[in-house]
Amino acid sequence: MSRENHLAMLEQRHDALDREIEKELLYPATDELKLAEMKRRKLQLKDEIEKLRNEPASTSLH
Repeated sequence: MSRENHLAMLEQRHDALDREIEKELLYPATDELKLAEMKRRKLQLKDEIEKLRNEPASTSLH
């Protein structure tokens, strides 16, 4: 998978998780543990996206 494709996939997962979090917040009885886990995963994706964006283009993926 190319770096650009990997980055696009991560961004799509991040956006999907963001929409899922927003949807979860609409319910009065929000599951706080589920919400915290989704936010943690979203932050991990954001960190991975930033790492890829700041990586030199010649660096290969694992």
